[in-house]
Amino acid sequence: MNAEEIGKTGYFFTSESVTEGHPDKLCDIVSDSILDAILKQDVNARVACETFVSKGLLIVGGEITSKAKISTQNIIKEAVKKIGYDRPSFGFDYNTCAIIDTINSQSPDIAQGVDTGGAGDQGLMIGFACKETKELMPLPIMLAHKLAFRLAKVRKENILPFLGPDGKSQVTVEYENWTPKRIDAVVISTQHTEEILDKSGNHITEKSKGQIFDAIVNPIVGSLIDKKTKIFINPTGKFLIGGPTGDTGLTGRKIIVDTYGAMASHGGGAFSGKDSTKVDRSANYMARHIAKNIVAAGFALKCTVQLAYAIGVADPVSVMVDTHHSGKVPGSVLEPIVKKIFPLTPKGIIDYLKLRRPIFAKTAAYGHFGREEADFTWEKTNKAAELKKAVK
Repeated sequence: MNAEEIGKTGYFFTSESVTEGHPDKLCDIVSDSILDAILKQDVNARVACETFVSKGLLIVGGEITSKAKISTQNIIKEAVKKIGYDRPSFGFDYNTCAIIDTINSQSPDIAQGVDTGGAGDQGLMIGFACKETKELMPLPIMLAHKLAFRLAKVRKENILPFLGPDGKSQVTVEYENWTPKRIDAVVISTQHTEEILDKSGNHITEKSKGQIFDAIVNPIVGSLIDKKTKIFINPTGKFLIGGPTGDTGLTGRKIIVDTYGAMASHGGGAFSGKDSTKVDRSANYMARHIAKNIVAAGFALKCTVQLAYAIGVADPVSVMVDTHHSGKVPGSVLEPIVKKIFPLTPKGIIDYLKLRRPIFAKTAAYGHFGREEADFTWEKTNKAAELKKAVK
């Protein structure tokens, strides 16, 4: 079956997101909180911070070279408290968890290449944009993020006080002719207290499911669901044991959640805990910025940008633009224009996107892309007009 036949018959696509209380996201937030604390004192710091969490235990390690003086334990406890693990009943508590710090300095073999402006590692980075949403992101991942964010919001604002910090969302969208048509399924799995269990003690009550639907699902996707849409709320029955007690967590284990919900390729490198000399982070942000500006300029309905680097070398070893046969301008025409308009060395990217600021803890949950906030400089479409002029 070729691409045209698939488009005509339609298909279903699913993406997921997780709340900040998910153990993997907790680790991402802790790693980026340490990065931010260091950048507040030392904008030239080299940071590669990894976090592991399990029942009652948090381990932080990695390579950090900096003049900054920070209290790692205090930063970790504050981050965990802010997420919502502030009582033993949720299985993890910032007051009582054990913390082990095993941070070292960056390898001098890597540093000698980075010091001269080269990339901090080899690798390939992917940026993507499409016309499915106003954020120029795929619809499934944007809806999944908004549901997960809503889960956290109603918990923190005490709208549904029985919710816990851990939670997941999942959205299946039906496409027809490559265009979103309707939502086929929504899954919400949320940690909760015992008060909403039925008499069996194995399932949450129908009343509580209705409250979750009304407060979380309906405000986000109500206009896109129909009578055939399947809604699953805590399909296992109950979700009392969550967070690090229910599962281990690790920095960088939710890279598809962080990016495009599997709608686009992924280079493999994670973002959180890394300063922007690591092209895993900075070049992925730039690739997204380029792809978004190409779509915003009207050159394509969807666009993938790939940048590839060699460790210690400043300029990318390759630049690829793919408009997926949806564009007015082919990628081969856009590639030399991209190289001319956008700075693509690590230093150029860092300066252009202002990536030495302590802004990264807020990126760690609910996606690094599609967030139209002031600090998310890579989401700006400020180069669309220049691209149009260059193509003409």
